[in-house]
Parts: sequence; structure tokens; C-alpha cells
Amino acid sequence: MFMSQRNTRERFGLTRLRAKRYQLAVDLSVLAASFILAYLLRFDFSIPAEDLRRLSIQLPYVVLIQFLALLLAGGYTFIWRYIGMIEVKAFIIAGWWSALLILGLRLGLPESMQDWRVPLSVALMDSFFAYGGLLTARVLRRAVYEWETQQKVAPVVENGQRKPVLLIGAGRAGMIAAREIINRSDMGLNINGFVDDNPNKQGSLIQGVKVLGVTQDLPRLVRELGIDHVVITIAHASRREFRRILDLCEQSQVKARIIPGLDDIIQGRVKITRIRDLQIEDLLGRESIQLDEANVQRFLTGKIVMVTGAGGSIGSELARQVARFRPASLLLVERAEFALFEIDRELRGAWPELRVVPLVADVCDEARVRAVFAAHRPHVVLHAAAHKHVPLMESNAVEAIKNNALGTNLLGEIAGESGVDAFVLISTDKAVRPTSVMGASKRVAELLIQDLDRRFATRYVAVRFGNVIGSTGSVIPIFLEQIRRGGPVTVTDPHMLRYFMTIPEAAQLVLQAGTMGHGGEIFILNMGEPVRILDLAQDTITLSGFRPYEDIDILFTGPRPGEKLFEELNMSDEQVTRTGHPKILIGRIAAYPEARIRHAREQLRQMTRAGQSRELYEFLSALLPEAKLESPIPPPPEVAVKPQERESAKINFSVELGEAM
Repeated sequence: MFMSQRNTRERFGLTRLRAKRYQLAVDLSVLAASFILAYLLRFDFSIPAEDLRRLSIQLPYVVLIQFLALLLAGGYTFIWRYIGMIEVKAFIIAGWWSALLILGLRLGLPESMQDWRVPLSVALMDSFFAYGGLLTARVLRRAVYEWETQQKVAPVVENGQRKPVLLIGAGRAGMIAAREIINRSDMGLNINGFVDDNPNKQGSLIQGVKVLGVTQDLPRLVRELGIDHVVITIAHASRREFRRILDLCEQSQVKARIIPGLDDIIQGRVKITRIRDLQIEDLLGRESIQLDEANVQRFLTGKIVMVTGAGGSIGSELARQVARFRPASLLLVERAEFALFEIDRELRGAWPELRVVPLVADVCDEARVRAVFAAHRPHVVLHAAAHKHVPLMESNAVEAIKNNALGTNLLGEIAGESGVDAFVLISTDKAVRPTSVMGASKRVAELLIQDLDRRFATRYVAVRFGNVIGSTGSVIPIFLEQIRRGGPVTVTDPHMLRYFMTIPEAAQLVLQAGTMGHGGEIFILNMGEPVRILDLAQDTITLSGFRPYEDIDILFTGPRPGEKLFEELNMSDEQVTRTGHPKILIGRIAAYPEARIRHAREQLRQMTRAGQSRELYEFLSALLPEAKLESPIPPPPEVAVKPQERESAKINFSVELGEAM
């Protein structure tokens, strides 16, 4: 009862009315003055005595009706100094319903109650004046507030001058940016104009700022207006648009900066004033991902969700994305103590009401994994724990197989035995025609997942994607570190291509793919166009304020062990079909026979226990006919073995594998 009454008061703004009595006095005065003004206009400022008497009778109940209409429409639930277009709706609704009620009384009351019948012209004029006046009072309050804010903030400018800038993009984001910059003298910026490629916007004014031309006019405008830098205010610019704008800025010899994403601004995660330098991530992808929120909510909300590798780049972002959907609890499995501490602290700060359980565990430790599943009973497992560094795994093949393949199999088996609803494996494009033991280990993990899907009721799916921007050990942080040291920036090969995706984008698509699978599928994320690593190096140098080959040199070092010149997301013999999501495909790949998988699993266990790196390469090459693996391990020194014994050993190995296949 008490809570219901409090919610009602808050809904209609009753609590705020008691706190803002002077605003109530202003509103009642405006309503009364509007009614009197309407009567004055009705009688040409000479009201007869009889009508003056009627005015005094009608005034109280008309003001009461208009006040109650505004109250019920929510006009007292917002703060005056923050009024915007959204709040105007309340005044329109209140004006409409109060006018209808007053007109209804005018037409419905009998002649005997003539004194209570408001003239039609007065009712219409009064509605316009009353709610127009109320709205004007609030707009004036906002204007005063913004003026006071400007006076309080000390301007930060050089030599008493604001820096002249151009805004690229005269859409909604540009309008918001212009308004904030104009109202914030501390930013030290003076907007000289907009640049936009929409022909319908040319010459128009936005927040008092004129659209001066299209982006091709940028070099001329920079030169004529003495522009210090340009600010990109496009809400969702594509990679190609960013690339073109950067080229124009290079021609103009002007620096490009950027506002945060519009979604981040609207949701309050960042402020529009956080203008920053253009970064390489902007050139590689800032595209919006449209999630099927309803399906993802059914997948995660109220569930116990486990994320393995939760301290890594992908695992930590998966944990952040999962937290948004309010799971019953979020289990963070990670063997690196400090990485686990960091993501646990971050999540507890961002979602204090969420039950976060940090678990130090190795997915290869069977006893520990079984204890975790027994204690927490997860419904969904997102398996991101893996060794990912290609050259490093070439010289640590045993660890790659043990962690990426056998660890996945162990985790998946325990998940199936524990009745987990869904198990999602994070795979990689390097699993396609693998040339590295890391890629081969992930391909084997995919095969093991398909086998587990046949054995258990759990839905097992895998999701393949390429490189993610800014992940641990990825190329961009390495380039930046090399630039900080003065160069050179090292590129393996001028023709090397890679697919790139932002970490949040990849994590969101993984969750979406997890809702789609029936079991046994390998989902492939649409990574867009591949990027040449040489172009990436040149752009990183340019955005750091240097000139490639002049200030910072680029050195070609040759491909490292296990690296390809270009990556693929699916093999030519894989059947790829579309899903309901434009960025998610399904690779329908024939599963291996159960006997073959069972034999492969046992052989891999034996070889990893014995530390047989060379034998692992040979076995993987035979297991995966599409693989092109070359062991970096030098052959053992020749020993005195008779030729017939050597041939006999080769025959026995081939026969053993062939029987299992």
C-alpha cells in the first residue's frame, strides 16, 4: 500500500511539486494570465461588465482543469533546466485533453449555466497561450541554466583564442556535438561550419552553424578558414568512409578527431565532450551490431553462465556482454590470477547487484573442473580459454594440443554429464586448412565438439572468426609499441592479409550465434573485407603523427613459423548457408566417424603425456588431410637403425591410424 502510493506520487510528479513550490506559483500565474489574455483578445481589450463577471467564475475551474491535465500528462516529472523535444509531448497531450474537456463543457452545459460556458474562441486561444507560456517558462529556465554553466566554466584556450574546427557530418550526432561544443567554453573550440555530403543539407543551419560544403571541399575550407583540426561527427561511419576522410585530411594536412559513438552517448556511457584522436580501430570497424535482444535474453537472463578464459581479451568482453542480460550468476573461470582479479573487480563495480563468482581454475585440471561444475551447475558455457599465439605454439605443440583440444574435450564432456543447456566454443579462422599447430588444435577442438554433440543432450556449437582489434598480443599494440620506440615497424610480408573485427562486435556475435544453434554447427562470422597488414602499419604510423618511410621506417621480416599470407573462414568443400543475421553464417561440415574421433582423442592424450612434439605434427597431418603442417623441431640425430626396422616403424604407424579412420 505504502509503496503503491509512493510510486503514484512519483509518476505524476507530486513529490517534485512539494519541493518546487515557486515553479507551481509560476505555472498557476501563467495559466491565469493566459485565460485573462484570451478574454481580452476576444473582446478587443474592452471586456463588458457581464463577461468580466463570467471570467471571474470560469477562471478557477479552467486553471484547475489545465493544471490537472498537465500533471496527468507527466509535465511535472522532469527538470525544467533539462527540457528538450521529448518533454514537449507532455504539453501537447495536456493541451489537447484540457481543450477537449473545456469545449465539452461549453457544448454540454445547459443555457441555465451560461456563466460556466467558456466561449469557443476563448477556449482555443487560452489553450494555445497557456501551454505555450508554460513551455516558454521552462525553455527560459534552461537558457538561464546554460548561460550560468558557461560563466562558471573557465575557458581553456591558447592566446585567448578558440581553435577553429570543422564538423564532418551534419546528422543527429553532429547536432548533439555542435550544441555541446557551443555551450562548453572550456573545450576551447570554435565551430566554423559543417561538412556533409547530403546535397539537401547544403547551406542549411544546424544549431546556428552553417553547412559549408561536401567532404571533397575539405582541403579548400581548411585552407581558407585556417582550420586547426576537423571533428568527425558521423554516428555510424563505415570503414570505407573513415578511410576516405583520413585521406582527405592527409591532403589538407589537418588532424582528424572523432566524437564517441552515438549509442554510447545516448546510453550515457560516455559524454559527447570526450572528443579524441582518430584511432586505427576506427578505420577497421565501428559498425553497429543489431542483436536479437529477445533471443539473447532467453539464452542468458536468469541463467548461470560460465565464461572460461574470462581474464583474456575475448573472455572478458564476453563476461561484460553477458552481464548486461542479468544472468542469475556469472562464473569467471581463469587460471591467471591477476587477470581474473581485474575483470572481477570491473564487473562488481559496473553491476553491483550481479552475482559474480571468480574461479581460479585450469580447464585441463579434471578434478578442479568437476568440482566447479558440481558446486555451481552452470546452464551455459562460453569457452574462450585457449592458447592463441601462432609462432609461440609452433615451438610448444604439446601445450597447444593439451589446452586447446584436450582441454576443450574435457570441459565439454563434464558439461554434457552435468546437463548444461548450451556449450559455445570460440574457434578461429586459423582452423581452416591449418598451417600451424594452433590452427590444427582448434580444428581438432571443432571435431571433438561435433562428437560431443552426438553423445550428450547439451547443444554444442563452435564460432569461428578472425583477428580481433586490440586483443592481447595482436598486431596493433605491437605496432604502437614499435612507433613509441622510434621504429622500425615490422611487417612480415607486404602481401599479407587478415580479417579484423572489434572485440565487442565479436563478443556480441558469439552470443547471438549461441542462441541459433541446434547442436553440431560451426558458425562463421562475416568479417567483411580483409585488410592488408602493410596498410594497417602505414595507417598506424600516420595516425600517430608520423610519415611512413620518412619518420618511421617499415621493415619486412618474412612470415613466421605457421603463418599464412591470407586467412580463410571456410574451406571450399564446406557448405555455408545464411542465417537470419547478416553477419552470421553456418558452416555445415561433415563430422568424423565416432571411431576415428575416439582413436584420435586417445592418441593425442598419449602423445601429450609423453611430450612427443614431432609425432604430434605427423599425427595431425594424417588426421587433417587439408592441413599443411611443417614441424619447426629439428629431427633427432641419426642413430644406427637398420633400414628394415625404420620401414617397419612407418608401416605400423600408418596401419594404426588407417584402421581408426
